Amino acid sequence: MALSRRDFLARNGLAVAAALVPGDLLAAAEAATPPMPDLGDWAAVRAQFALSPRYRHFSSFFIASHPRPVAEAIDGFRRAIDENPFLVVERGLFEGPEHSLPLHVQQAAAEYLGTRPEQIALTGNTTTGLALVYHGLPLQAGDEVLTTRHDHYSHHESIRLATARAGASMRAIALFEEPAEATVEGIVARILAGIGPRTRVLGITWVHSSSGVRLPVREIAAALAKVNAGRDPAGRVLLVVDGVHGIGAVDEDIAAMGCDFFCAGTHKWLFGPRGTGLVWATPEAWALLRPTVPSFSSEEPYMAWMQGREPSAPNTADRVSPGGFHAYEHQWGMAAAFRMHQAIGRSRVGERIAQLNTRCKQGLSRIDGVRLHTPMDPALSAGVICFEVAGLETQQTVARLLEKGIIASGSPYAVSWVRLAPSLVNTPGEVDEALAAVRSLRG
Repeated sequence: MALSRRDFLARNGLAVAAALVPGDLLAAAEAATPPMPDLGDWAAVRAQFALSPRYRHFSSFFIASHPRPVAEAIDGFRRAIDENPFLVVERGLFEGPEHSLPLHVQQAAAEYLGTRPEQIALTGNTTTGLALVYHGLPLQAGDEVLTTRHDHYSHHESIRLATARAGASMRAIALFEEPAEATVEGIVARILAGIGPRTRVLGITWVHSSSGVRLPVREIAAALAKVNAGRDPAGRVLLVVDGVHGIGAVDEDIAAMGCDFFCAGTHKWLFGPRGTGLVWATPEAWALLRPTVPSFSSEEPYMAWMQGREPSAPNTADRVSPGGFHAYEHQWGMAAAFRMHQAIGRSRVGERIAQLNTRCKQGLSRIDGVRLHTPMDPALSAGVICFEVAGLETQQTVARLLEKGIIASGSPYAVSWVRLAPSLVNTPGEVDEALAAVRSLRG
């Protein structure tokens, strides 16, 4: 007879001890947490953040300030763990789906992403998600991973390390020469021209933090589907997307975009707890992947170990979620971030960010000596705006804006540009203040 982890715990007396915890830990934690506030206007949204009023914050995409609903959820779980760490963590992780707090997070994320909970793995950040995917893919000697010259270090390095171990290769192509002049047709055409007979994976980034370009993922996926239609299943090209600067900034059903794997941290545009992230994939894609880190989220690998056998097929998202103990108050608090965005309205969020960014881009384009590198078209951009000021190095511009109370950033690439990223913590008036500060640099 198969012995489940829950049966094993009961036979060792742990389930009896767990019964001492309130019957529904989640309900108890939520009862001690204030309800979601009314977020019907943008002033109410901004009021949820404890950001210093001394500055205008245009780099919130780097790492989030916890909004009040998220901070209160973290505090609620932290208090519960501090009061009874063994029972709370044991019950929250291992006492079945009715008590599973990771499953609660997956359900909140699935509702936001337009998918199912079992298709989501929980991670610590985008970098970890990308590494889990690339190192888990069944790459073989001679296979190629195609990527672009515009992706972040974490994406390129995940590919490099994985292909080196597998004896596969990595190749990067340019999708445009000047980002401000990028077009959907041109991007898709370059990708199709770049795919070779040995290409097995295409790795792209939804919104480039290097230039602010937002890739047309749906169009890329549709073109890739036509390529795959002419290949046998073993030779199809998988689409891996780094989506961290799109999720929470763009109104999109991730499951409908057409990618195979979608990796993102939730502690940027989504304002999730710091140190949290996810990977979404189709069931077919999860089945291909080989887990890299032992999982605490799936019972099957644990029972296979107990019984001295290999885990049964197919692989699942839960088996890829890294095990080991985490900062559970942060991981479990992720659900509050998804609920907050749902309360605001995903379409409202996307529209607001597009409006603020259009205002900022138009203003920058009118300043003499400022060169805008991000496309003006909202369909090819999201919340990151890159530009340069004539006569100033990027870090000089960033430093001089900081002196004026404007927090900008420099893109961490070989060619670095200044970045302003209007988000839900900003107002149209603050955008105008940032533009005035940039204009004064030319005075």
